[in-house]
Amino acid sequence: MLDRVVVINDDTQERGGAAAVALASVRLLRQRDVPVTVLSSDGGSAGLVQLGAEAAALGGQHILNGNRAAAALRGLYDAATGGAVAAWIAAHDTPGTVYHLHNWHKVLSPSVFRALQPVASRLLISAHDYFLVCPNGGYFRYPQQSPCQLAPGSLRCLAANCDRRHYGHKLWRVARHEVRRFLFDLTHTRADLLVVHDGMVPHFMRGGVPRRRLRVLRNPVVPWRLSRVPAEDNRAVFYVGRVEADKGVDLLARAARRAGVPLRIIGAGSLEMAVRHENPTAELLGWQSREQLALSTSDARIVVIPTRSRETFGLAGIEALLSGIPVIVSRFSLISDEIVRHGFGLSCNPYDEAALADAITALDRDDDRVREISCRAFSGARMLAPTPEQWCDDLLRLYESKLAAARLPAAAGDPEPGDGKDADRENGSRYAARTDATIGMTDALH
Repeated sequence: MLDRVVVINDDTQERGGAAAVALASVRLLRQRDVPVTVLSSDGGSAGLVQLGAEAAALGGQHILNGNRAAAALRGLYDAATGGAVAAWIAAHDTPGTVYHLHNWHKVLSPSVFRALQPVASRLLISAHDYFLVCPNGGYFRYPQQSPCQLAPGSLRCLAANCDRRHYGHKLWRVARHEVRRFLFDLTHTRADLLVVHDGMVPHFMRGGVPRRRLRVLRNPVVPWRLSRVPAEDNRAVFYVGRVEADKGVDLLARAARRAGVPLRIIGAGSLEMAVRHENPTAELLGWQSREQLALSTSDARIVVIPTRSRETFGLAGIEALLSGIPVIVSRFSLISDEIVRHGFGLSCNPYDEAALADAITALDRDDDRVREISCRAFSGARMLAPTPEQWCDDLLRLYESKLAAARLPAAAGDPEPGDGKDADRENGSRYAARTDATIGMTDALH
């Protein structure tokens, strides 16, 4: 029986997909009266307490804060935060407690894995990126602007200058990766890894994670608006998310300027000044609540997802589609093939400024095409991701499955390869059940 779910994340600031998903799980579980404890650096917020969730502050600093040498050492191993997790487990753990680790590489460090080792049989680790298997987190060669196909940790990997900053930083990331691997070897663990897209599976297997330890569950998505945005009547191009280099916002700023279209950016980050320089007319609106986002995007014609690297999911893009806003998505995003195949938008190489500008221009000048894509996406994009309720159902099933397996001896508790179909495949028929019919209706209208 499930006694409690312990959600662990760097912090509880809803600034990015990983934190948003972690906090969404807390809200949904509490709505079903499941006891929840949140372990984070900042100890949670008043909103979590109002939900009836318990919260504990682990302390620690963001890896970008403070003295660089001290931050580098904290990033490799922060004994204080790891000790705080271990102390909580020692004081409160029960055989019915499930642990769910989300982001750990910005504040918590690999020390959290040492603390979680005794409860690995009841642990799920969400992989919102590739840091668990790839030192630079993206399976991407940033200087070469191309996906990486090397085996993580191999001699060729170690020699590759693939980091978005410089080779010295790559070596530090390798060191952190090896510390984590020494403390918590994913090849032999009984913990399960929860990936958000089936396209991630082969990359994690290449990194040494056994197939039987991988579960696929796409993130829950809620549209920004319940009524279709009449995108064909609008002009503005939008970006929603972190304003950081890995997200390619500067590439979009240049392309939008070249295309001569108004650009609005919802989000914040270290690249704001660079974006203002690249596109002086761009509006940087900062982070917004969902209510504000619904109002702002009522003027959206297109949402662009210009990520530089392998985007594992692309939450903002699917939120836009469910609101009836066509998207242009980086070809490096795992969801891009599905978006193009179902006619929900376009895909291009974000590094090709002319091609990105041409894609924006193509949709800017064709009202009929934009209306068709908008209607198709609004009625059919649910096939790409579950509702929060469906997602919570499957999350609870995964938790119960972990508890059942944990009661068995180690060998018996490890599922054989192929056991338990991916949650993504199992659930797909449910949340996509109406898709074929609705797409057919949309086609008939145009």
